[in-house]
Amino acid sequence: MSEAVVSAAEAGEEGSGFIIEHVVNSDSIHLPFVGHIHLPHLQVLGIDMSITKHVVMMWVAALILFFLLLTLRRHRKTDLVPTGLPNALEAVVAFVRDEIAVPNIGAHDANRFLPFLLTAFFFILSCNLLGMVPYAATATGNVNVTAGLAVCAFVAVQIGGIMHNGFFGYFKGLVPSGLPWPLLPIMIPIEFIGLFTKPFALCIRLFANMAAGHIVILSLLGLIFILKTLLVAPVSVAFAVGVSLLELFVALIQAYIFTMLSAVFIGMAVHQEH
Repeated sequence: MSEAVVSAAEAGEEGSGFIIEHVVNSDSIHLPFVGHIHLPHLQVLGIDMSITKHVVMMWVAALILFFLLLTLRRHRKTDLVPTGLPNALEAVVAFVRDEIAVPNIGAHDANRFLPFLLTAFFFILSCNLLGMVPYAATATGNVNVTAGLAVCAFVAVQIGGIMHNGFFGYFKGLVPSGLPWPLLPIMIPIEFIGLFTKPFALCIRLFANMAAGHIVILSLLGLIFILKTLLVAPVSVAFAVGVSLLELFVALIQAYIFTMLSAVFIGMAVHQEH
């Protein structure tokens, strides 16, 4: 009995290592028929600037977007009515503009922030979908990546509020007008903290949703190796396929939610209630 328990524990450790290896960042990438390729380790002014697996995935996502949007631009010049992929990309651009930017920021100011919103949407969607490709990785499952995206959203919010209301007017407008002065010592710190909780929520929401989905998929497949029996394979594979299909939907939804909330926060900063 004790030997069986030890064997199960060892299998569990192997399974957990398999799961963690495919979720966390690393200094190497694994390619079929090639094996592990170690990435360069860089130090710039004492700061670790090493190229990691998730950095490579972000580069791949950026290159894919560059060529896709370059194709869209070329077809816009030659075709009056785009078809196929350019037509689909143009529909997504129109959706982000008409259903996200304009309703939340306003028709007058939406075009200022549309490039940022489109970049965030397409980049997050590309990183999310890349995580579904075998031997690839989900960069948005790394909290450092989502934190960087949240910082970009935070900067866009502050720039929008300051450009529209002025530096002092924007920060003065954070506190509702007509508020009784005894409440000011309470409301001012709360509103100031609120500036940072919004991007923090963007960061954690995207990271948690993308990481959790892959952990569930790998855990289901890992049951086959942990239990060391093929009897659970049909059930594990069936559930893993179902969760994978759900992950495709989640990849789109999370890109939409991040972009939508960014637009909402920018709109709140631009059009403050006085």
